[in-house]
Amino acid sequence: MDFTLSDEQSELRRTVRAFLVDKSAETAVRRLMDSDTGYDAAVWQQMAAQLGLQGLAIADVHGGAGFGLQEQSIVFEEMGRALLCAPYFATVALAAPALALAGGQAAADYLPGIAAGETIATLALCEAAGSWDPDAVTASAQPAGDGWLVIGEKNYVLDGHVADLILVVARTAAGVSLFAVTGDATGLKRELLPTMDQTRKQARLTFDAVPARLVGTDGEGATVVRGALDVAAVLLAAEQVGGASACLAETVEYAKVREQFGRPIGSFQGIKHVWTELLLQVESARAAAQFAAWAADCAVEELPVAAALAKAHCSEAYARVATESIQLHGGIGFTWEHRTHLYFKRAKSSEILLGAPAAHREQLVTRLDF
Repeated sequence: MDFTLSDEQSELRRTVRAFLVDKSAETAVRRLMDSDTGYDAAVWQQMAAQLGLQGLAIADVHGGAGFGLQEQSIVFEEMGRALLCAPYFATVALAAPALALAGGQAAADYLPGIAAGETIATLALCEAAGSWDPDAVTASAQPAGDGWLVIGEKNYVLDGHVADLILVVARTAAGVSLFAVTGDATGLKRELLPTMDQTRKQARLTFDAVPARLVGTDGEGATVVRGALDVAAVLLAAEQVGGASACLAETVEYAKVREQFGRPIGSFQGIKHVWTELLLQVESARAAAQFAAWAADCAVEELPVAAALAKAHCSEAYARVATESIQLHGGIGFTWEHRTHLYFKRAKSSEILLGAPAAHREQLVTRLDF
């Protein structure tokens, strides 16, 4: 097990970081926060056409590059650092793994569009209670001719208001199953939700007998969704590491120039102690995220445990670093004009995305058979 980046991986990081410095500067982030779509369509196309980011971890048979989660995690870490506003997590971390795990003709039909940047996709799982457990699903689907009709409501659907393809988790007579619904389907109502973290849009979707296509096998959707959520947890952990790293770096730079009593506040022993604790949080989170990505590529049997551990630890680490960053910035850290609060809000929303740390620790205990 070696977490040292290869030359190819280092070049990937440099390329993605340079792209995001140009395309996801603070001015762009704030502009997209205030928009209804929440992303820049031109940048989305550039990500696919110039860098191939949407298809990075999609198999080459489906038009992707066929890389693993270790490379994909590098991209998510850089996106977390830059607070990228785009439907990338919904499409790449949630929908694409679900399609790949379900397999069959649906994967062959939909994954090439995702890899090419032509399809924005998402996973509609949570309902009114906000649970990420597929067994808690109450939305239903019933056969209708050659297809299916989906009935129910989904909440907190990432980028659901702009998705071209919605993978809906619904219950049939055979059990929990996965269905594909197009964004312009008859009977589908989409409502953008107000959120604390404006950099990541969420929507409420109402399905009133909406035509749908079965993805995978009827009744086996829960297994597929759990597998996809493990992949998403690994990638979200990497994104959280990137955000925490950016918070710490910015705070250190601020403390070098902010003076009190005639000296930079970074020279005070108390501040140095806090820095040390935060650096430990960031590096331990990075180790957890890297191990989870390695497990996904090289030791799949360890992935469920590694994913739960990484999501729980990285969520708390990011929230701690973002909170301390605001405190160390003093009064300016609370202002709208300063970007510290953007990282704090992303940290708090990511903390409960895919389930709170407590839920993942409960999964960890179950998966370790304690």
